[in-house]
Amino acid sequence: MKDFNYYAPTEVAFGKNSEEQVAQLIKKYGGTKVLVHYGGQSAVRSGLLDKICRLLLSGGVRYVTLGGVVPNPRLSLVHQGIDLCRQEGVDFILAVGGGSVIDSGKAIAMGVANPDTEVWEYYLGHATPAKALPVASVLTIPAAGSEMSEASVVTNEDGDVKLGYSNDILRPRFAIMNPERTFTLPPYQTAAGVTDMMMHTMERYFTKDDDMDLTTDLAEAVLRRMKTAVFAVLRNPEDYRQRAQIMWGGSVAHWGLTGCGISDDWATHQLEHELSGMFDVTHGAGLAAIWPSWARYTMDENLSRFVRFAVHVMDVDNDFTDPRGTALRGIEAMERFYHAIGMPVNIKELIGRDITDAEIKEMTRKCSRDYTSTCGCLKVLTATDMEAIYQMARG
Repeated sequence: MKDFNYYAPTEVAFGKNSEEQVAQLIKKYGGTKVLVHYGGQSAVRSGLLDKICRLLLSGGVRYVTLGGVVPNPRLSLVHQGIDLCRQEGVDFILAVGGGSVIDSGKAIAMGVANPDTEVWEYYLGHATPAKALPVASVLTIPAAGSEMSEASVVTNEDGDVKLGYSNDILRPRFAIMNPERTFTLPPYQTAAGVTDMMMHTMERYFTKDDDMDLTTDLAEAVLRRMKTAVFAVLRNPEDYRQRAQIMWGGSVAHWGLTGCGISDDWATHQLEHELSGMFDVTHGAGLAAIWPSWARYTMDENLSRFVRFAVHVMDVDNDFTDPRGTALRGIEAMERFYHAIGMPVNIKELIGRDITDAEIKEMTRKCSRDYTSTCGCLKVLTATDMEAIYQMARG
């Protein structure tokens, strides 16, 4: 078991009408003028954006708005947000939406607070921010876990490069979570969101560190619960109880609890970032397309872990005479689960055509930072390994 520091400072307001607390919470955490950051038209059509703005006005909190965040949030909009915040004297970022909106808000928060550094330098690893504006969220799409995490992922349209950056100064001050706000999510978005949150736990679960049993037990509980809940809400989108499991599960999966005392891997995420960077696909669906091939490629690094996953999470019978067969049946069971909720299990299913060798080589180049970097920890992946997994995943 590894030593660890655990830090989860975000206050959570969870439940029906929890957004009513927004002005009170912003003032509690020092906000006086807020950027209300949001995505497309769903926040407008649902009336949530208008409600948040009314609550801020009635609570004595000034605000400006900036919409337009898209999945795989763009650096160009981050730059617009930085300029707007500086012009308007914004001192607090409120993201109304899902992970893409929150990630974009975090990038803006760094850019505003550090005017002498181009914000993309943080994602490239060339600089470290000294501070960031406080960030909070009104969550409408449970998936990324960004509402409580230290991470932000942004896509630079110049070269279609998608990179993540993590720093505890990016952990939101508060997160407002009303499961009723997720009732209208399309089935595909619901399924992709659950896939993402499960993968956040699985990136931590598949490790060579086997002795933090409580962390493993918690991770398995999250994975089993999300499997059950997603089928329930796909049948009945307004099942408040199961929507609540999913909304809370997305946060639990990514605030660090399921990784205490073990090493994180994150190779599947890094491989997928190149898929969504190149093809602009939904992140959760991209993870489903990559994970089975990553799992088959790396399973022998800790076979017992894959056997445990098969038995404890995927309900596969344990053939004690053939542990490798049990592990493979667990991966196959995960593929059946992905298909059952409408997710792909390879790149062809994801993008609707055969991927070319040239595209695979370009993703490999970007994922390996021009052949200078590795990824993963269960098995440290070189560029050769990355290309092999992309080839396995082509479909």
